[in-house]
Amino acid sequence: MRFFTSLLKNTNPKIEYYSRFSPSPLSIKQFLDFGRDNACEKTSYMFLRKELPVRLANTMREVNLLPDNLLSQPSVRLVQKWYMQSFVELLDYENRKPEDPHTLNDFLELLIEIRNRHNDVVPMVAQGVIEYKEKFGFDPFISSNIQYFLDRFYTNRISFRMLINQHTLLFGNDTNPAHPKHIGSIDPSCSVAEVVSDAYDTAKMLCEKYYLAAPELKIEEFNSKAPKKPIQVVYVPSHLFHMLFELFKNSMRATVELYENSKEGLPPIKAKVTLGKEDLSIKISDRGGGVPLRKIDRLFNYMYSTAPTPSMEPGTVPLAGFGYGLPISRLYARYFQGDLKLYSMEGVGTDAVIYLKALSSESFERLPVFNKSAWRHYKTSPEADDWSNPSKEPRDASKSKYKANR
Repeated sequence: MRFFTSLLKNTNPKIEYYSRFSPSPLSIKQFLDFGRDNACEKTSYMFLRKELPVRLANTMREVNLLPDNLLSQPSVRLVQKWYMQSFVELLDYENRKPEDPHTLNDFLELLIEIRNRHNDVVPMVAQGVIEYKEKFGFDPFISSNIQYFLDRFYTNRISFRMLINQHTLLFGNDTNPAHPKHIGSIDPSCSVAEVVSDAYDTAKMLCEKYYLAAPELKIEEFNSKAPKKPIQVVYVPSHLFHMLFELFKNSMRATVELYENSKEGLPPIKAKVTLGKEDLSIKISDRGGGVPLRKIDRLFNYMYSTAPTPSMEPGTVPLAGFGYGLPISRLYARYFQGDLKLYSMEGVGTDAVIYLKALSSESFERLPVFNKSAWRHYKTSPEADDWSNPSKEPRDASKSKYKANR
């Protein structure tokens, strides 16, 4: 602990320095063009040795604005230590020239180490939020700040891993032979229907394991650009798979639990993929009974998870039980300027729609920036609601001190 405190003290000026820079958002097209046409390891190194510390510093400054009671939780302290260690290790390359025969290989190995170190960041922070909630209860204002922070923190993590993965896949030995046409983690001609089917099959396997049954899938495609042709997009298949897998899990669970005693059998889940001039949209529709409007926002709230604390043992399904699947899936969609929305009809079912940019040149990273606006969000006191709230009991007008003169 003393070592960590000393490290923090010595590194703080550097964190402050790098946090003054805003991250440089890249588009999918820029990732693709660099990897396909002129992939140069030296160029990538020169960019990443500054950009990665900038992204780390921006989020590390923001972490310190969280409530002390949350920062004091052991799992949150551990995550802070990971980030500090990674930041310090990256600083070693601040002035190392790429011409040095060992620099590029050492940097590549460091990136893999950092990526592995940060593998469990999501469940560890989730554990910290659970510990905090159990000890200190639920406060709406603090919950709002934690929601704001975690959306930004996890988005930063997605972007950090995206940069690392592109570099290690392009210049390392961990290229996937099953996808020789991929440029890093990007598929230049990603078949959306195939990713939908893959995500469905994986979710179906889980569903059948727990419930011994799973609804079937029906897929439709509407390609307005090239009618009757399969829809393809330049995208990161792993991101799309993550979103779809989460949606299918939710739809299957809702459907099976609603119809488990029905003689009608399970109604199918329907997937509709559409491509327009601006948007590529994927709608997943189920007949699982739906969700009341009042609860829709809670499904995306990190503090509202009512699931039991999941196992942290190796080999468990990531995020199982944390209730983080939907909010993080939405962050994946928003990362490249898309979105994920839920439309539900209680008593019937739910439509979940993933929106992506149809053009890779418009799919820019959406990155959090630490600045005065972000700082003010944590420091501003909650204001009184300026809309009426329904009371549980009817008000007795005869007792009001504002009785009308007759």
